[in-house]
Amino acid sequence: MAVLPLVVLFLLFQIFVLGLPRRDVRNILTSTALAAVGLFFFLLGVAIGFIPFGRAVGAALGAVSQKWLLLPAGLILGFVTTWGEPAVRILANQVDEASNGSIHRSLVLYAICIGVSVSCALGLLRIGYEIPLLNLLVPGYMLILVIMWFSNQNFVAIAVDAGGVATGPLANTFLLALALGVSSSMDKQDPVIHGLGFVAVVTLAPIASVMTLGLLLRLKESRQASSKGAKQC
Repeated sequence: MAVLPLVVLFLLFQIFVLGLPRRDVRNILTSTALAAVGLFFFLLGVAIGFIPFGRAVGAALGAVSQKWLLLPAGLILGFVTTWGEPAVRILANQVDEASNGSIHRSLVLYAICIGVSVSCALGLLRIGYEIPLLNLLVPGYMLILVIMWFSNQNFVAIAVDAGGVATGPLANTFLLALALGVSSSMDKQDPVIHGLGFVAVVTLAPIASVMTLGLLLRLKESRQASSKGAKQC
């Protein structure tokens, strides 16, 4: 059901616009069928094990009396989850290819992973200490708007996409279940109010981290240009 509309759209384009050779059409349809099978098994695995696993880990973390432990737990879980996120690696590869290697894929990958790591920790602390969601989102987006003006413009567009890919299928299924598990294990907490909204916090930090990377590179370029000008003088 998820892939069928794309298949119909492709066939319409093939008939009226593209006119690709039969071999290309066969390859596209075969790969689409493989993607559909993969999506089925992914959703099946998520339903059977991944979401219950995330909820179980979250419930165990929420039951800990020392709420500050949510900080290191969020840092670790946020980093490793994003490290395995396929959408993040696709973006890093696309950036490396589009920039002809001037923006290396590992640079983008680590920037996004660190951003999600920090945001995951802040999101868990928000649940643990019952901090209102707007207290994180409003200052966060204000900070992003400020950094945007000073960052390297090449990184602004990358950063905006980074916020989207950081909340891909792996992060959404595990981290959201993790947040709901933490919230549900705490007394008198409504998971709808405290557990949900976690993905919005996760989306925020990669944008800031990638644009901060662009800001640092811009400062480095300015210093190199200044030192080169001083030597020429």
